[in-house]
Amino acid sequence: YTSTIYNRRVVRGNTYALHVLPASTQPKPFEIQRQTEAWRRLLTRKCAEEHIRSRTPEPVKGREHVHVQTELYLEEISDQIIEVDRECQTDAFLDRPPTPLFIPAKTGRDVATQIEEGELFDFDVEVKPMLEVLIGKTIEQALLEVMEEEELAQLQARQRAYAELRNAELAEVQRLEEQDRRYREEKERRIRQHMQMLQKQKETTEKIAARAFTQHYLADLIPSVFNNLRESGFFYDPIERDIETEFLPWLMTEVEETLERKVLARAVLDSLICTVVEKRLGAFSRKPLSGQTEA
Repeated sequence: YTSTIYNRRVVRGNTYALHVLPASTQPKPFEIQRQTEAWRRLLTRKCAEEHIRSRTPEPVKGREHVHVQTELYLEEISDQIIEVDRECQTDAFLDRPPTPLFIPAKTGRDVATQIEEGELFDFDVEVKPMLEVLIGKTIEQALLEVMEEEELAQLQARQRAYAELRNAELAEVQRLEEQDRRYREEKERRIRQHMQMLQKQKETTEKIAARAFTQHYLADLIPSVFNNLRESGFFYDPIERDIETEFLPWLMTEVEETLERKVLARAVLDSLICTVVEKRLGAFSRKPLSGQTEA
């Protein structure tokens, strides 16, 4: 901040045509503050009126608000907008005074010399070399332009020929690439077909070998399996199975019941015989001995 280039009081540039406005045209700080306060009060009043003003609540779902005439008297609505002219007086612009013309101060003395016509310059003689130079330069420039145009035409012709040759080569390259692509795709397709054929041949050979091995392996297996199943009882005679499952269990049950009844009858008979024998033994044991002798 001690440098003079940062000091606002130092004027930069040309100070000759600098025009300083009079102090009376600059606004006073008090006037600026008063205008600012008035503008702030106006904004505050507008915000308060907007907050106080009642607003219509938001419409429910499926409906919308429509502007309706609610004044006491009908208002004519027209497409033509009413225009009113207003005027206001503004301060005139202060004219900037014209910049004074810079006239340097004279130094020395004025001296004049009288020269007669034809003493210093003869137009017909002096203009000839100038015309020769101008015409020569013009012709040379025209020749250069013509040569440049011919050179540009040749360059364009060569460019067109090169472009045609390049397009033809590009078309040939594309044709060769497309042909190579077709050959490559055909080769890949043939290889896939050959691989599929080999795979099918391998699968067919494996299936034939598996079928032959299975037939050879199952030649002796089927009879043994049927024999084992027959011995295990999976293949049976319905009548024999019916006799074994229905008749023989019923017969065994009836035989067991008959044997049980016989055993029961024998047990009852044995108990009766034992009872009779015991009674007779008791009767014989109670008789006198003489009676036994007589007997």
